[in-house]
Amino acid sequence: MKIIAIANQKGGVGKTTTSVNLAASLAQMGKRVLLVDMDPQGNATMSSGIEKNNVEFSILDLLLEEGDLESCAVPSPTGGFDVIPANGDLTAAEVELIDVDGKEKRLKHGLSDGQHRYDFVLIDCPPSLNMLTVNAMVACDSILITMQCEYFALEGLSALLNTIRRINETVNPDLEIEGILRTMYDPRNSLTTEVSEQLFGHFGNLVYRTVIPRNVRLAEAPSHGEPGIIYDRYSRGARAYMALAEEFSRRQ
Repeated sequence: MKIIAIANQKGGVGKTTTSVNLAASLAQMGKRVLLVDMDPQGNATMSSGIEKNNVEFSILDLLLEEGDLESCAVPSPTGGFDVIPANGDLTAAEVELIDVDGKEKRLKHGLSDGQHRYDFVLIDCPPSLNMLTVNAMVACDSILITMQCEYFALEGLSALLNTIRRINETVNPDLEIEGILRTMYDPRNSLTTEVSEQLFGHFGNLVYRTVIPRNVRLAEAPSHGEPGIIYDRYSRGARAYMALAEEFSRRQ
């Protein structure tokens, strides 16, 4: 079982879209996948066809040790993978965990039961650096960074790399970068090309060759409770995520 956190401290850079569609693409390739929603907005949960406020157990129960992996994971009715759902209750996690010993390792412990049940665990992180993101980074083997090729993106990336370095030095010495994925990609924009070149210059092969274009069908899919690759498998966005899953698999 390999655990990958999908992270960026910046919001609106395609983390949830990537988490859901990569999970669905890997499931289509016959992999056993668990998607962990660590964002109180619960967008990954809803995008997987699960009504976030109707779940019996959520990721909060796993973090507070009030439920185990088996009781918290539910099958996505549309995606072919399992989900540990999240909803607004998760905002209480910060406060509830304040005085708990080893609070940053709660997710790691909770996921340890999945060793023989899943090939991949994907964690959709919230767009901020808080106890939830730290739990994800402590639990995972590697981090997949999603980013737009725009002016402030590199600034956000260096902040994220500093965080990864700190986690590396303190609680998760094996943490590495899985890859960097360029999202909402528009090749007609000269800034896009410029930032892409800088990324390849700095990170070389860590940058995925696959890019995710801006795509209306991908944006529509969550309101139907379906991953984009199920909602319209022939759209440019869906084909890009299938290509990403193949490139991702080749690197394992």
